[in-house]
Amino acid sequence: MADKLRATQQLEQLQARYIGTGHADTTKFEWVSNVHRDTLATYVGHPPLLEYMSVATGESMAKMRTKFIERMIRPVGKPPEKED
Repeated sequence: MADKLRATQQLEQLQARYIGTGHADTTKFEWVSNVHRDTLATYVGHPPLLEYMSVATGESMAKMRTKFIERMIRPVGKPPEKED
């Protein structure tokens, strides 16, 4: 019982510290958005990955960086309509 409580407390601490880990009320849309945003941030933050992507698409690194940053605003489209 104590191990389960400790694991739950550690999970709650991680969720409070890192937004991307979600919580009990995280929707599928929010979780997928966080995953896509983290992926795009990785591409922008690691020049070798950004260079690889720019070579593969035939565009400049600056243009790819700009596209990735713009896609971070709404990475997976419009949020679903809320049901009341």
